[in-house]
Amino acid sequence: MVGATPLPLGPDGFGKVLPTPAALVNRSLPTKDLLPPPVDGRYAATVAEVPDVVLRRSTWQSGCPVQPAQLRYLTMSFWGFDGKAHTGEMIVNARVAVEVTKVFGQLFAQHFPLEEMRVTALPELSAPPTGDGNNTGSFVCRAVRTATNWSAHAYGLAVDVNPFCNPYTKGKLVLPELASSYVDRGDRRAGMVYPGDGVVRAFAGIGWTWGGGWSSPVDRQHFTATGG
Repeated sequence: MVGATPLPLGPDGFGKVLPTPAALVNRSLPTKDLLPPPVDGRYAATVAEVPDVVLRRSTWQSGCPVQPAQLRYLTMSFWGFDGKAHTGEMIVNARVAVEVTKVFGQLFAQHFPLEEMRVTALPELSAPPTGDGNNTGSFVCRAVRTATNWSAHAYGLAVDVNPFCNPYTKGKLVLPELASSYVDRGDRRAGMVYPGDGVVRAFAGIGWTWGGGWSSPVDRQHFTATGG
């Protein structure tokens, strides 16, 4: 079963780079509905204060660099790899909430597929890395990878799009760990982000930077309002 076996760790503390399992080389897994899908197949979005029940299942803790009042809870329509319209959820910084819903409205109009869109839960931060996640999300109260300062995600000012299809690479490191097949950008598959494409243009339209344009690391999944 996909995700059932934690990967062996390398000396950097991350999972060893192993070949991508055959089932994930051309990833097109169906989306499990957590919220009711849009009834008419049209894009819909909501912006609200983060409900207590959602905050409790998120990564927010008292030591995070933002308070709950600075965050917003979004629901947004998206197309799955199964060709069906779904409703996802996301926590973002209040000052970018409306702009983010407009970006995903553009992605919906493009029929750009997302596998899932849900709030990251606290246990996921310490769970053994299986390296096969593909959740499109924003707020995660954590430090920058390989550093100690807060990530833009900890402020709700960054979004990762289909991280398995758009892996982070730095030297030999590949994250997610099983996504090595998707490092080959010459093999175009659904859900991948490319320079100048509709996803990059949609985020650029609200002034966000794409990590896929960086030299090291190359963070193909990452869009940020802060430039980092």
